[in-house]
Amino acid sequence: MELARLLNPMDPTGESREAKPGGTTEERLDSGLDSLKDEEYRAVAAELTQLRVDCSLPRPTAAPVPGESHTWREHVTEDGDTLLHLAVIHETVDYIRNMIDSSRNTHFLNTQNILRQTPLHLAVITGQANVCERLLLAGADPTVVDDRGDTPLHMACRGGNLACFSVLTQNGSSELLKKVMSTFNYKGLNCLHLACVQGYLSLVESLVALGADINAQEQCNGRSALHLAVDLQNLPLVQLLLGGGADPNHLTYGGFSPYHLTYGRHNADIRGALFPLTHSQLRELPDSEPEDSEDEGERRGEQEEAGQTDEEVVYDDIQWNGH
Repeated sequence: MELARLLNPMDPTGESREAKPGGTTEERLDSGLDSLKDEEYRAVAAELTQLRVDCSLPRPTAAPVPGESHTWREHVTEDGDTLLHLAVIHETVDYIRNMIDSSRNTHFLNTQNILRQTPLHLAVITGQANVCERLLLAGADPTVVDDRGDTPLHMACRGGNLACFSVLTQNGSSELLKKVMSTFNYKGLNCLHLACVQGYLSLVESLVALGADINAQEQCNGRSALHLAVDLQNLPLVQLLLGGGADPNHLTYGGFSPYHLTYGRHNADIRGALFPLTHSQLRELPDSEPEDSEDEGERRGEQEEAGQTDEEVVYDDIQWNGH
């Protein structure tokens, strides 16, 4: 469907858009054209008319045409969406192609809406891997984060989008990719953590192969990917991480090893896989009370007979006002 048709206040059935309830199907698609008022529809339609883009003949060069007007880049909806945001939301391929090609290596490609999402974020949400690739090749920045601290790669890992994941990890330098993979969102999770939480084994395996830190700690409790796998009682994920080099003796901020997290759980296979790989001193819970030795028991007995406890100790060398 062409974007010009979507901008028409009447839908294909002939009913007014205002008669439709304003619902959403994804976490983000609420700032599309359906949220525009009638006057805004007309304004956007006028902007597109001025574009005079021939969708059947893509531009052969990225260089701007002298004297060409780009006022359409300045149009922004009340939700902060540019025309490129809207075109990506509604998957109007021809408009997307021409807007990107005429905006190569410009800030326009990285414009963020009120949710801090760029067109690249929206391309991942809508599952358009080809648009992701076109944006990246045109200079879109994959390190920009939205209002949740997620890069487009974070979104692909959370959603299990293999196509977009492949495009995002194959277009760009290895240094840039490592930077994105090591980025923590505002919940303290990186791409590997998100893939583990969702149980996407193929994404976890790919991230580790691409150089993601397999022992990186999420920033809330200091759990590694292996801790998360044990928490989720996901035996295949535990085995995958152990085979990929995960440290079974890595501790959380509270001093808990992955084996500690098996207590109270019913998956004996996970417990059995971790037991021989965990140091003996890291198998007992850190807050468990050790058994008293004979000397300690005797000392406690003497204190009890004298009416003293560890909290009540008599001192005879205190002086007050010379006494």
